[in-house]
Amino acid sequence: MSQTTNTILMIRPVNFRMNEETAVNNYFQEELHLKNTEINAKAQEEFDAFVEKLRAVGVTVIVEEDIKSQDTPDSIFPNNWISFHENGDVGLFPMFAENRRRERREDVLIRLENEGFRIENIIDYTSAEEEGVFLEGTGSLLLDRVNSKAYCALSARADEELFIEFCEDFEYTPVVFTANQTVNGNRLPIYHTNVMMCLAEKFSVICLDSIDDKKERKNVIKHLKTDGKSIIDITEAQMHQFAGNMLQVKGYNDQRYLVMSKAAHDSLTQKQIDDIEKFCPILSSSLETIETCGGGSARCMMAEVFLPKV
Repeated sequence: MSQTTNTILMIRPVNFRMNEETAVNNYFQEELHLKNTEINAKAQEEFDAFVEKLRAVGVTVIVEEDIKSQDTPDSIFPNNWISFHENGDVGLFPMFAENRRRERREDVLIRLENEGFRIENIIDYTSAEEEGVFLEGTGSLLLDRVNSKAYCALSARADEELFIEFCEDFEYTPVVFTANQTVNGNRLPIYHTNVMMCLAEKFSVICLDSIDDKKERKNVIKHLKTDGKSIIDITEAQMHQFAGNMLQVKGYNDQRYLVMSKAAHDSLTQKQIDDIEKFCPILSSSLETIETCGGGSARCMMAEVFLPKV
């Protein structure tokens, strides 16, 4: 089992804008007073520059164009609807926003097979949408693939029972908690686990302050420490700059990189940067439009491909 991959699936946006259906519980989204066509053009520029940076260090990036007629403003975040596993399993996940359900595309799986990957089983949780139950892929659950643990901050988009079911199906030990952020003076659940926490091979970047319950916080720390991971703690303000939304990937010669946005990188202290760079270099790219309107960042844009080759 490996924690990192050198192959990433990314979806190039054609209808990117602020998704009104997700804004109800994604408090990272903000209005940009531009025409939707301008927002999409800026997002495409950011996307293309990001892909170029990943490819320049040797990351294999499989890019699929979004389908215009589908009108899927958040298609740029594919890790929410699909997950790929080393045994050839694929997870398909139930999505909170109705217009995000159209992001699930069979042709994406066909593309991966054409790229030489083997798909054995598809484990489909999408019928949970009919019950109003959601679990948004590796946005909602963070997988420690080596230690077979899954971390999940419960929210409207991460149902506990369905998370436990996923863990049983994929043989992960569940680590459940609630992570909150302050919104207009109230503590409200953070919509996705992967904005407050990143799991790399030997370390975790995490906003411990967001876990209000002391027992739950201790439990998360205990699991990370037991598995030998260094903890790099970030503040809630840094989390709002997407400093939790990072992903470790492999480039040329298996060199690891921690990938993040420019905003996330700029928010880090020199000590935090040094702590990360003890393990691997940082790769960052400007994702300002995508972050502002989409309320997601670098990690959300990358669906890691762990499937075996044919």
